[in-house]
Amino acid sequence: MTTANSFPDVARRSTVTPATGAAGASDIAAGDTVAGDTVQCAVADSFTQWRTLVSQSFVPLEVRSESRSFHGTLRSRVLDELSIVEVTANGHQVLRTPSLIAGSARQYFKLNLQLTGTGMLVQDNREATLRPGDLAVYDTNRPYTLAFEEDFRTLVLMFPHDVLDLPADSVGQLTAVRLAGDAGLGRLISPFMVQLAENLDVLSGASGHRLAYNAVDLIATMFESELNLRRDPEAGVHGDLLGRIRSYVDGHLGDPELCPASIAAAHFISTRHLHNVFHEADTTVASWIRTRRLEHCRRDLRDPILESRSVGTIAARWGFVDAAHFSRIFRAAFGETPSTYRRA
Repeated sequence: MTTANSFPDVARRSTVTPATGAAGASDIAAGDTVAGDTVQCAVADSFTQWRTLVSQSFVPLEVRSESRSFHGTLRSRVLDELSIVEVTANGHQVLRTPSLIAGSARQYFKLNLQLTGTGMLVQDNREATLRPGDLAVYDTNRPYTLAFEEDFRTLVLMFPHDVLDLPADSVGQLTAVRLAGDAGLGRLISPFMVQLAENLDVLSGASGHRLAYNAVDLIATMFESELNLRRDPEAGVHGDLLGRIRSYVDGHLGDPELCPASIAAAHFISTRHLHNVFHEADTTVASWIRTRRLEHCRRDLRDPILESRSVGTIAARWGFVDAAHFSRIFRAAFGETPSTYRRA
C-alpha cells in the first residue's frame, strides 16, 4: 500500500475527522486523528470501509478480499516527502494496474517491512514471500500485486525516486526481491525499521525529519550492498569503478573545483575513460554531479534543523558558488525557486 501522490494532501486528509473529510469518509471510524505533529490513525470495521479508506488515503489501488468480516487500521506519519505507515489488517490483496498508474504523476519507491504474518509481493516478473523481519522494495510506477492470506502487520516507508542516492534503474533490479532480515545488512536495518514502527509517536519535529531521512540513507546502503553482490562478474570492472567514482563524487560535492579532470586524476584514469564509464550508465559526469548537488540542496532546504541557514549558504555548502546560477538550475529541475520550495 502506498500514500497518495501529494504528501501535503495526505497530511491534510489525515488530520480531519470523517465527519469533515472527503465524501464517503463518514463511513470510516477514524481513530484519534489530531491536527498537528502527531501520529494519524484511521480504522475500518468492514471491507467496504477499508476499500473506501484505501481509495481516499492511498494512490489508486484495486482492493480484493474474500472475508465476510474485516478490520483494518492505518497508523501514519508524513515527514516532508517521506511517508511512514503501519498497516494492520485481515488478509486481502491490493493491485496496482496500468490503468491506475496512468493517473499518477510523481514516481515513488515503497519499502515493506513484514512485522507479523506473511505477505507475497509480485512485480517485474519476480515474486517475493515475506516473513516477519523481511524487507522488499517495489515501484509505484509499475504494476504490482501485494497479497496477505491471513491477518498481518507491516510497515511501509514510501519515498520519491529522487530521494534515494541510487539510480532508479539500479533499484529496479531489486523490486520484489526478498531482503532477509536475518542476513547481511538486513540484520542491522530490519531491527531499526521495527523500532520505527514501534515508535511512530517520537518521529516529530526536526529530529523526526532527520531520522526518517537517515532511514532512507540506510536503505540505500543496503540496496547498494545487494546490487554489488548481484553484479555481473563480466561487468564488474566498470561496475566497481563506477561505484567508487560515485562515492568519491558524493564525498567531494562541496568542492566547487570538482570536475571530470580532478575525478579522473583521483582514480588514475583518463578523462576519456571516465566519460565512457558514465556513458555506459546512461548519464554524464557533469549531470551526475549536478543531480547529486541539487538533491542535497533540496533536502537541506526542507530540513528544519537548517532553517536558519540562507539559501546561498546551503547552495555553497554543496558546491554552487553562483547563487543566480543555482536558482536557475534548481527551478529547471524542480519547477520552482529554492525559496519557494523552502516555504512550501
